[in-house]
Amino acid sequence: MVEPLWTPTEYQLRDSALARFQRQAAQRHTVPSEGFDPLWRWSTTEVADFWSEVWDWFGLPPRPADAPVLEGDHMPGGYRWFPGMRLNYAEFLLAQGDPDDVAVIGTTEAGGRRALTRRELREQATAFAATLRRLGIGEGDRVVGYLPNVPEAVVAFLGTALIGATWSAVGQDYAPSAVVHRFGQLEPRVLVTADGYHWAGRQVDRLPSVDELTTGLPTIEHTVVVSHLGAAAPEGTIAWSDAVSASDTEEPLEPAPVPFEHPLWVLYSSGTTGLPKGMVHSHGGILLELLKMLSLHMDIGPGDRFCWYTSPSWVMWNIQTSALAVGASIVCHDGSPVHPTPARLWEVVADEQVTFLGISPGFLQACENAGLRPGEQFDLSHLRAMGSTGSPLAPHLHEWAYDAVGPVPLWSVSGGTDVGSGFAVGAPTVPIWPGEISVPSLGVALDAWDDDGKPVRGIVGEMVITQPMPSMPLHFWNDPDFERYRDAYFTVYPGVWRHGDWITITERGSVIIHGRSDSTLNRNGVRMGSADIYSAVETIPEVLEALVIGAEQADGSYWMPLFVVLEDGRALDDDLVARIKAAIRDKASPRHVPDEVRQVRAVPHTRTGKKLEVPVKRILQGLPITRAANRDTIDDPSLLDDFMRIRQERYPS
Repeated sequence: MVEPLWTPTEYQLRDSALARFQRQAAQRHTVPSEGFDPLWRWSTTEVADFWSEVWDWFGLPPRPADAPVLEGDHMPGGYRWFPGMRLNYAEFLLAQGDPDDVAVIGTTEAGGRRALTRRELREQATAFAATLRRLGIGEGDRVVGYLPNVPEAVVAFLGTALIGATWSAVGQDYAPSAVVHRFGQLEPRVLVTADGYHWAGRQVDRLPSVDELTTGLPTIEHTVVVSHLGAAAPEGTIAWSDAVSASDTEEPLEPAPVPFEHPLWVLYSSGTTGLPKGMVHSHGGILLELLKMLSLHMDIGPGDRFCWYTSPSWVMWNIQTSALAVGASIVCHDGSPVHPTPARLWEVVADEQVTFLGISPGFLQACENAGLRPGEQFDLSHLRAMGSTGSPLAPHLHEWAYDAVGPVPLWSVSGGTDVGSGFAVGAPTVPIWPGEISVPSLGVALDAWDDDGKPVRGIVGEMVITQPMPSMPLHFWNDPDFERYRDAYFTVYPGVWRHGDWITITERGSVIIHGRSDSTLNRNGVRMGSADIYSAVETIPEVLEALVIGAEQADGSYWMPLFVVLEDGRALDDDLVARIKAAIRDKASPRHVPDEVRQVRAVPHTRTGKKLEVPVKRILQGLPITRAANRDTIDDPSLLDDFMRIRQERYPS
């Protein structure tokens, strides 16, 4: 029997926010005062009672005693959360904490550092909101950001939300054409950009992109430029320093209370094929959901310093920013996480006394490959917990982190851009097992279903959500009839959200992610997720990363190649191929040993770090690159050409 990697302390069982919330819920509702599973079951069966309790626990605006929590429950679109209630996400965030507390810290890979106190954050966000109003921007208008992960991005977002305008952002590693594909849908009126960003020892100049963006986005009326690298704002634009300078003649700006379902931000699907889908989330839904996740599940609160290595392109930036709502301060890092080595990010964690660190399995793998022992090399005495998302966390990386970083909980999370939160997460009152996600999130009616729509346990099934969540998208942008929204999630099981992940719900209630169901390996009718293959292969020291696909062929056969990236100077030989196949046979499945193993120079990813399994599969099946993938969304588009050459070698005609 697998032993837990980590178990809760007496303090966590008694005094964590989750434990205290459960005791209060037990006094007011029919729910036990201990035990996560009964609390979760109550949260997904007595949905209105649970979310009402969350509302009260976090001190959101008072509600009439008879005010409904949820009207209707048909997905998609056939329900409303907290109808009639008004609030403002940014107002709530900015009201937390002591004015002299540090709110936002910005660091760079080159060693730069800046910080804003709560007072300074409020003043700058309010001043930026006032600037927007002077420019004629109001509720429902769109303000977009082309920015690195810097404090100014947080200020601009909160200032936008204060007046009820809608925010959308991407990082500056995106090419201008990719930015236009996203922002062009929104018809934005204001662009906030920076003069550049840091990456791998370079300062990347983005001022030349301003004209290209404003040409490609003809609705832009005003451009605000942040001097992150020291350049002056170009003529005809507004300098950031002017945009956040309050005028002595201005009356104090009052935040705009908006309906619970008022649009807060637009996030995007990874857009590996076609135009990225714009997912519209609400002020109330996101605030309620992330208060629950950050406080109850991650146990983050006042005094914590929260750093998740991310970019404004990724939902984790939005989640990190939302930690301000629970009284924590946040650390924004601009630059590569592995420059000059993976030790740089651990240095930031030590210097800034980070208490909660969020990273990806890929970063942990890079640390292990580099021989790091962060817990021995740095003072991590303030670090209380870690999180990991972006792809499934393999058991060996889970164990490495516990050994090399320290005996703190490392909670794997599965959720995403779609809901701005997590479906399966950790909990401070529940043990952690290697390679597993401890629990389904409170208020998330998560299940694993077979092809007939019946729940399964202990075997692989489709991840489904059977009840609405407050943070599910209001709709997709320019999709008034919910056609694209329905096609994305509700065609397999009508009225039930099918997320597209293969999962196993274990006998203890934990969740194992096996990978995307649309990239499932289905050999001779036996299905396996790609994550299981990676978990086996990436334990081999010479293998830095792997990508596996299963491709149905025109003649009815099934081709399952494995592509591996090896450490510098190492070539793929018969001995290594044999060890790779043996690892898959012994640790994953003898039915899923690849037909061939090939060395490649790198694995292509989306800009948020997800391997491009499906686009590579489509290319190897003969689809042109232009139809299989959107180059603008890929970290190194030239890698797609490598796979097209592999296709041509296999089928020269």
